[in-house]
Amino acid sequence: MAEPGSWKSIVSRSGQTGRLRHYGGSPPVDNPVENEHTGNSLHRTAAKLQTHPIVTPNPVMERTIKIALVGAGMFGGDVHLRAYADLQRFGIAGQLARLGFDKYSRELAPVKFELVAAATRSQKSTGHSAAAFKEWTGHSPKQYSGETPWLDILRDFPDLDVLAVATPDNLHTPVILAALNKGAHVITEKPMCLDIAEADQIIELAKKENCVVAVDMHKRYDPDHLRIREDIAKRIGEPLYGTAYLEEPLEVSTSTFKWAEQSDPFSYVGPHWVDLIYHYYKSKPVSLTAVGQKKRLVRDGINAYDAVQVRVDFANGMSINFHNNWITPPDFEGPVNQGHEIVGADGKVESDQQYRGFRWWNKGGGSRTSNNHFTRDVKRPEGSPAYVGYGVDSLIAGLVAICRIKFLNESRDAVAEIYPTAEEARITVAIVHAARVVRDLNFKYLSEGKGAPVTARFGPDGITIIDPNRAGEGTVFQRIYERAI
Repeated sequence: MAEPGSWKSIVSRSGQTGRLRHYGGSPPVDNPVENEHTGNSLHRTAAKLQTHPIVTPNPVMERTIKIALVGAGMFGGDVHLRAYADLQRFGIAGQLARLGFDKYSRELAPVKFELVAAATRSQKSTGHSAAAFKEWTGHSPKQYSGETPWLDILRDFPDLDVLAVATPDNLHTPVILAALNKGAHVITEKPMCLDIAEADQIIELAKKENCVVAVDMHKRYDPDHLRIREDIAKRIGEPLYGTAYLEEPLEVSTSTFKWAEQSDPFSYVGPHWVDLIYHYYKSKPVSLTAVGQKKRLVRDGINAYDAVQVRVDFANGMSINFHNNWITPPDFEGPVNQGHEIVGADGKVESDQQYRGFRWWNKGGGSRTSNNHFTRDVKRPEGSPAYVGYGVDSLIAGLVAICRIKFLNESRDAVAEIYPTAEEARITVAIVHAARVVRDLNFKYLSEGKGAPVTARFGPDGITIIDPNRAGEGTVFQRIYERAI
């Protein structure tokens, strides 16, 4: 087992290739499918850029945002790295209209972005990412590797503006806290952390240091979801109930991530939907129940949940079921299966993010679908690919907030409305934390033939686990957190 705050749990279980790229490794070159969990192929994109001359950037101006990336696997090495390459070459102004931030185009157009460092556990994967970045930009970030490479980065770059965190779920907290202690802003992958007490630490330190902690909740920026939030949610009336599901390929839990046993499918991808539902309605949880199953992964010697189902009841009266797994067979037509639906008092909305009306098939390749909204290459006039999509928009939102604080002298409170904040992420973390406790107890009781009676309650007194099977012990109620959510 990995030591707390170390990087021993990041490497892949096997050297197999497939539709998802491995942590710190190369994606399959012949993979035509792009989606929000695989990212784009470094090999394919670098090959395109090699055919076009690299424009040497002007000397770095005073207005510069220095970024370091920790974690260069499935998201760090694809989405983050590509996004920062475009920023380094062309700046941020061209991205702003997509987010409705074009009023800041003139002020932020002169801002330069520089990826000064990249880090992974292994030198090989760091070198791979640095080489790709150099092909795209002509610039090579300083390379770091080891168990805690973020500490070396923060030591060597005391003026670092942003630390981007794309480490495994269970390693977010030590990296975030280290950055904040040095006065650096943070852009982190979801979930912000797995423990509600850690969320409080992060929020308190960010406030003390006047730093932004932006969480990559990119589903907020999906154009379909923006339409639901701004329009359809009002048309269907008060929400009654709904379902949100995201089902990942088996490869994720068996080879892409070695740390599957330290997480679960709900903790890993459930935060996307939990955050989105909160973003729609701004209603906090009042109770939940959760169950999980272990049948497929144990056949491969992996003691992790195949699937987890969580039902959350909210203060506004709606009840949402979240269904997640990471055992979808490799011959499924899409990279992931995902979608959600909400029933209101006056209507219903259904959104299928797996099949958006785009499907193709070819000899030997079967039938396939693709999410072209997440990220896609748009050819520039000279032929190089621009990287756009709602997966990039989420990162840009956090960077705009940081730029407004640094260069436009705005306050943290003034920019909080434009990006997914740590305070909002705390609500998701509370649900993830409680669901893990409830799920484990119900899994135990189900195996003993005692049903799944355990629930969690969220109130002004904190989070309470309610376990009827402990009535004989007089410990039905167990408070695991003592602050209001």
